Amino acid sequence: MAATKESVLEACSEVVDPELQLSLVDLGLIYDVRLEEKNGENHCEIDLTLTSPGCPVAPEIMAALHRSALSAEGVDSVHINLVWAPRWDPRIHASEDAQMDMGIF
Repeated sequence: MAATKESVLEACSEVVDPELQLSLVDLGLIYDVRLEEKNGENHCEIDLTLTSPGCPVAPEIMAALHRSALSAEGVDSVHINLVWAPRWDPRIHASEDAQMDMGIF
């Protein structure tokens, strides 16, 4: 079965921001998921931002996201791109449920 953006996001929804205790997917921290075939394998590129450029657990979050994406069916390799543009804004990027959990109305 070939990987899909939706299946990768579903696998990645298990990764939780340690401070906010909400999934990276719900927080809107995953800006894009791209799938491509490279040398006969299914490769996944993920654009990730963080709530703060000074996030002390950035390496751990990136490693957890890498492991989760790699667990999605049909994904053979993963690369996480840490991006800072556009700047993350929970009022724009987070799901309605995450906004409610953070007290944003």
